[in-house]
Amino acid sequence: MAEKSTIARPYAQAVFELAKASGDYTPWTRLLQRAARVVVDPALSKYIDNPLVSKDTLAALLLEVLAEQLIPQGKSFLQVLVENKRLAVVPEIAVIFEQLRADAERRIDAEVISAFPLSPAQQQVISAGLKKRLGREVNLVAKVDAALIGGAVVRAGDMVIDGSVTGQLEKLAYALAH
Repeated sequence: MAEKSTIARPYAQAVFELAKASGDYTPWTRLLQRAARVVVDPALSKYIDNPLVSKDTLAALLLEVLAEQLIPQGKSFLQVLVENKRLAVVPEIAVIFEQLRADAERRIDAEVISAFPLSPAQQQVISAGLKKRLGREVNLVAKVDAALIGGAVVRAGDMVIDGSVTGQLEKLAYALAH
């Protein structure tokens, strides 16, 4: 079977286009995130894969569970997923949708892992530097990992900047060994 993200991408792009046309991504974000949690819940997942449960019954159950998050086009979207037996890829659809949304809104989530806690001022400097380098608004999350010895590792999307002492020592060891 094809990789889940390959199957999910066209659905996520279709939902993204609908959200973009409406000018509001938030209702779709809520629906997809809630649906992603629901389809992996053991209480419902036993019905999703059960051949004795009709598609209509499954769709009705899903729509009932997601009633609070439903938006006009959301009902049709969920019925298409049920009809095409694609409920298992809803978590991937939600992830891809959020990536598309972040790109459209010119923002990125970044993580800085340091050996010691960073002050708010240090976090602000890192965030401003990433914003300048990436040309996007940055949502920075700071974590501590004492194993780094010193310095920090910054991850934003596919970019990784390793300025940790541990990382530098590993580079030095590799250079000396080769």
